[in-house]
Amino acid sequence: MSTFLRATTISALILTTVLMGCARRPSATSMASAPSAQPAAVADRPTESAGAAPRDSQRAVVEEGRQEIVVVGRPEPATFVENPNVKPIYFDFDRYEIRPGDAKTLEADAAWLKTADVLILVEGQCDERGTDEYNLALGDRRARATMNYLVALGIAADRMSTVSYGKERPVCLQHNEECWALNRRAHIVVKPRG
Repeated sequence: MSTFLRATTISALILTTVLMGCARRPSATSMASAPSAQPAAVADRPTESAGAAPRDSQRAVVEEGRQEIVVVGRPEPATFVENPNVKPIYFDFDRYEIRPGDAKTLEADAAWLKTADVLILVEGQCDERGTDEYNLALGDRRARATMNYLVALGIAADRMSTVSYGKERPVCLQHNEECWALNRRAHIVVKPRG
């Protein structure tokens, strides 16, 4: 096996491992379109100093023949904050469809978001029932459904990212339906652009 082929195979395995991540971590997705392919000179650009992590995203480029793979890093949820102009929406048990009342909430959220120069993070959350893996997937579907609804209302997709916390961030800790209903939500947080 040639050195080039071996290096490409190892790079692909490392990239696969990084992309798969740990099943217990919240999943995050950015809907921003990937930058267009650039010439091989990208590798010659200066990089950040060792140990310094970029603020919002990290770009990794792996060349496979003539193709580039661009990995956009996770948004840093800690940099986003609640805003009283944006309200959460709630979901029925084991569902991710936007209910009519919550659609009105999203319409009001979108009206404010259109006037604000902010980036948006939609957090999908679930109640405590079900496995960690199932709830991470359901939280992701809730966050994506919310983001897609906001896009349909005119919010640019490249301003938004999603993250699923599954059942890891409950707002109510009692073990009853009233409490569980509060935990089945899409929570929208924002941060100024720039």
